[in-house]
Amino acid sequence: MREILAHVAFRGTIRDRSVDPYLRLLQTLRYKRRVKGVLLDIASGGGEAIASTDFYLAVKRLNELKPVYASIGSIGASGAYLTALGARRIFAYPESEVGSIGVVSAHFAVRDMLRRLGVSVELLHEGIHKDAYQGYRPLTEVERAKLQETTKVVYDEFIEVVARERKKPVEEVRALATGEFWSGTQAIKLGLVDALADREAVLAELSRLTGVPSRKTVRVSPPRPFLERLFSGSSASLGSAFFNRVHDALEDALLESDGFSFRR
Repeated sequence: MREILAHVAFRGTIRDRSVDPYLRLLQTLRYKRRVKGVLLDIASGGGEAIASTDFYLAVKRLNELKPVYASIGSIGASGAYLTALGARRIFAYPESEVGSIGVVSAHFAVRDMLRRLGVSVELLHEGIHKDAYQGYRPLTEVERAKLQETTKVVYDEFIEVVARERKKPVEEVRALATGEFWSGTQAIKLGLVDALADREAVLAELSRLTGVPSRKTVRVSPPRPFLERLFSGSSASLGSAFFNRVHDALEDALLESDGFSFRR
């Protein structure tokens, strides 16, 4: 049996649709006996809170069976940093943007804009606050306080994970949890990453740990979506680029249909 290292790369915003294929891939790698170690190559500014938590847990469960080293590229912020915390060691480039430990709850109210367009919306509902987060009207003070309270719960959980995985006191992490990011050079001084290294150097470290030569690294990725495969072939580059741009633009514009989301 030929032993290999697996190179898994993730780019873009973390959300259910983009992460689900990676959750299945990481689960599959857990039971591939020939895979002796995994490089998680991540460059992302974060995304949805639940999707980020799922990604982190999938990495952590894989790491319990075989070593996972996380390599942060240009950016590993918020939910992407949370994801990297599931790995055995975290590496970054000196110029990487690391951290952004915090949570955003976005609520979009479009009532005034619709009025200017001559569009009226009537919501029939039962339950005094049922129409609160539909994205039509501004929040009341009670509703805003409730949303802030829930946001704090997600924020506190994020801090606890960082403290546990980086073996730091909770209050020390809380002082860093301002939502700002640091360079890789600063992050290592703050104890948020383990070392500075490029991906080739990280693979060399993983090779020394597992005994598998780094030249026996295989890049693995989830199966491509049907529409992307449909556009492949003779017009692969044009079709794929077009599909990816349209796909990402639609997802960014329509992250949530209920007017708000918790984002790490």
